[in-house]
Amino acid sequence: MTKLLSGLLLLACALPALAQDPPAAPAPTPVDDGQPADAIEWQLAPFTATYEAWYKGKRAGDATLQVVHQDGNQWRMDLEIRGERGVASLLRLNIQQSTVFDVSGANHDQFRPLSQSTVRKAIFGDKRQTGHYDWNTNTAQWEGKVDKDRGAPLPLQPGDLSSLLLDLAIMRDARPGAALEYRVVDNGRARRYQYAVGAQTEIVQVGEMSYDAMRVQRSSGGDREQIFWVANGVPTPVRMLQRNDGEDAIDLRLIDYQGVQ
Repeated sequence: MTKLLSGLLLLACALPALAQDPPAAPAPTPVDDGQPADAIEWQLAPFTATYEAWYKGKRAGDATLQVVHQDGNQWRMDLEIRGERGVASLLRLNIQQSTVFDVSGANHDQFRPLSQSTVRKAIFGDKRQTGHYDWNTNTAQWEGKVDKDRGAPLPLQPGDLSSLLLDLAIMRDARPGAALEYRVVDNGRARRYQYAVGAQTEIVQVGEMSYDAMRVQRSSGGDREQIFWVANGVPTPVRMLQRNDGEDAIDLRLIDYQGVQ
């Protein structure tokens, strides 16, 4: 069940479990801007999305993801995962994660994390972590229940993201045929993630809804696959799936969203 708890959090935050750090590389670069002529340009805007959370083909609970505009150029992104079925319900599993960030750029599409917090609640105990991104000193540091080797300040680089902001970055950058790469600084460590976007869209069935969506797949994950499906006009992935050794493990399926139509 600990693996289920960690897996739900990592997948929803767009962070693969047990990923390896590939060599340093430049910021995300689309290799083909082949969007359909009627594609809607993704823009940051407030929204609330609700997902069903599945684990190995069985319903485990629900997740809520929202983006809220605060003062000026500051925003906040929140995630809550509730274990409401099966063993997850018995253990009263609940995960809450939040990132405060600011935006810049002519299109308000450059995201810079300012703070991050994670609270994991369960019958066997709570776990709290907070992180602070200091862009004056270009360092980030975590406190709370953090591994001893992850408590030291980490150097920040331009373009660094938190785990939650990776979800927004994929929505912003996904184009047919694109190759994407990001550096994520979270939970006392820095990692790089690489994704490949399919050249053609595909029909994805989510509950009673079907979407013509782009497949965004981690391109260097070994036996652990991570796939997002991004649909035109929807502010958040319509499905997020993690597969282990070719079998579905964690599966988040969008069932409702509000704020952007």
